[in-house]
Amino acid sequence: MDISNKTHFLTVKDHSVSKETFDLYYDETLDMLITHPQPSLENLGKYYESEDYISHTDNRRSLFEKAYHFVKGIALKNKLNLINSQQAAKGRILDIGAGTGDFLSVAKNDGWQTMGIEPSDRAKEIAIGKGISFVENTTELENHSFDVITMWHVLEHVPDLDFQIKELKRLLKPEGTLIVAVPNFKSFDAKHYGTYWAAFDVPIHFWHFSKKAIQMLFEKENMKLEKVLPMKFDSFYVSLLSEKYKNGKMNFIKAFLIGLQSNWKAKRNLEYSSLIYVLKNN
Repeated sequence: MDISNKTHFLTVKDHSVSKETFDLYYDETLDMLITHPQPSLENLGKYYESEDYISHTDNRRSLFEKAYHFVKGIALKNKLNLINSQQAAKGRILDIGAGTGDFLSVAKNDGWQTMGIEPSDRAKEIAIGKGISFVENTTELENHSFDVITMWHVLEHVPDLDFQIKELKRLLKPEGTLIVAVPNFKSFDAKHYGTYWAAFDVPIHFWHFSKKAIQMLFEKENMKLEKVLPMKFDSFYVSLLSEKYKNGKMNFIKAFLIGLQSNWKAKRNLEYSSLIYVLKNN
């Protein structure tokens, strides 16, 4: 994406892998941030080689990882309830960025026909062991073949944003539901931690969305934003990592207080640390 007409917003360090710095540019029209420079597809993989990236493993070695998976269990039930509330009958669901397959496993056990896409061979191998089926790319899938498509913290990782949104439109059935969860750079914890905010996660987060950005980007493909929901646990998880990046260690008490404050302030403006967007195909 061309940044020549964008405003420099912040310089952010890749705290977890390369220690390189990247710039965030502000797109005023869409009210979103763009990471620059963005790594080539050939070099992108090395930026994921971090122990902080625990969504690609089922490890429970530390207190942090155990807490992560405990909260994940609660979140999985909430995600299942959400998709069931959006579709009267259980049909086909595609999870893009399926990770180790836990969400699809829960959906499959509940009667959904499931399919996943996951670029990490390590994560995919774990998911296949849970009985999850995969395709390599969305281009292999037929038009209008899914009742629900989910992207849980994945859209920010997609190199070609316009193509991805067009593919989502193509794959979704008429009246189908798209669920997208992404970090929110307008949250209190983002503003509090600034350059140390873990959810900037440069350079593997190419895009940093606001509510306005999501609405405008999908409206271009005639997809309507139905509702915006909070991911309240994310403020605590992100604050923990942000404390580590800022101070060299995870300060659980301070991170909890910042997460609590972020959620409290977001009650008024819905600017939670992460947001779930429910969109309908028109």
